[in-house]
Amino acid sequence: MNLDPGWLLLLSMFLEVWSVPLDRNATPQEAQPPQEDKQEDNVDTGLYYDRYLREVIEVLETDPHFREKLQTANTEDIKNGRLSKELDLVGHHVRTRLDELKRQEVSRLRMLLKAKLDSTNTQSLQMDHASLLKQFEHLDPHNQNTFEAKDLELLISTATKDLENYDAERHDEFKRYEMLKEHERREYLKGLDQEKREKEEKRMEELKDKHRKHPKVNAPGSVAQLREVWEETDGLDPTEFNPKTFFKLHDANGDGVLDEQELEALFAKELEKVYDPKNEEDDMMEMEEERLRMREHVMKNVDINQDRLVSLEEFLKSTDKKEFNNPKEWDTLDDTKPVFTEAELQRFEAELQTKEEELGKRAESLRQEQDLLKERGKALEAQRREYQQAVLEMSQRKEKQAVEGQPPTGPNGELQFHQEMQKLEDQGKRDRQDKKGGDGAQNNLPAEPPQNLPIHT
Repeated sequence: MNLDPGWLLLLSMFLEVWSVPLDRNATPQEAQPPQEDKQEDNVDTGLYYDRYLREVIEVLETDPHFREKLQTANTEDIKNGRLSKELDLVGHHVRTRLDELKRQEVSRLRMLLKAKLDSTNTQSLQMDHASLLKQFEHLDPHNQNTFEAKDLELLISTATKDLENYDAERHDEFKRYEMLKEHERREYLKGLDQEKREKEEKRMEELKDKHRKHPKVNAPGSVAQLREVWEETDGLDPTEFNPKTFFKLHDANGDGVLDEQELEALFAKELEKVYDPKNEEDDMMEMEEERLRMREHVMKNVDINQDRLVSLEEFLKSTDKKEFNNPKEWDTLDDTKPVFTEAELQRFEAELQTKEEELGKRAESLRQEQDLLKERGKALEAQRREYQQAVLEMSQRKEKQAVEGQPPTGPNGELQFHQEMQKLEDQGKRDRQDKKGGDGAQNNLPAEPPQNLPIHT
């Protein structure tokens, strides 16, 4: 998905921009950079509502009126919610699609809540899901069916707040990664005997020393660093370095600003001096932390209005500063103090211990439940076999009786007669009763006169 420059004022941290091809003349001053693999536009922001956010923006950009207002809006107009009021003027099909997106998001959040409750064995039958939805700040939980101006306002404010804290969260995540790595290193060494432990500690130190031996790293954003990119990446004469031309070359989408993603791309050469994914001693997670540090350094010195974008004007002003031509030597992560203290590591290890105990209890509970299910399964299997045996014995008994000419018996051995035989017996009873009734009626008739008596004259 492509975003308009207006959205960049608000969503510059989303790591994607409105892609408009820039017409550059193939001259030394305006040459195009070498063709590289095109980066995906849809870089994940890391937000748990990332897809919803992108789809809403994509739908809004299809409305001409909203798009026009967006192009003239400034950062404050977007952040303070003025732009949200324009939602009432968008087309009906746009509103319908936004309503559908919101219902889908609400449904997704409900599924997340259900999964969370199920994982904690919480009985959710009596819970108010509408109240639970209030913990999600990027939409209006009181209206779960239609997308209104308040939803857009909440989405903008929440995304802005979350993304402003994104770098801090990345640093915190890296700190936890480093503490976990150190914890695992110590636990690994504890499991070795003294001789193997000393040998492994020596090997680890040698890897660290090997990692520290790398070419000098230029300060990010300095003339030395930019000239290196100009020469090695852009393939241009370093003596003809021109800041304005450099800016246009690396404004990859031609929107007039360098966003965070475009800035970080400038540091690739410096990072390659220190990190190689093929080397055991080089940690790629540390490389990403180094990239983040470099970008923050440039933003601090260049981004005057702190909108997380570097305009051409800001970039040219930074080249006039003393730090641009005579920067301090850049200290990599290895040259700085550790990202955590021993006390922080101890607290982290205590948290790990607590979580391991909780997982152990949970595993034991699951094991007991599994044993109980196995016992129930065995009992059901025994009942099934007993039933099959009873059916088999009954079938065999019936077959034996059929061969011997005996009437079939029931499960308890009682005789069972066919309905036809019962009908014949009942018919016989009725015939005997009819015959008996007929004889009685004949005895009550008057006697007939004797036949062939002589006649007297």
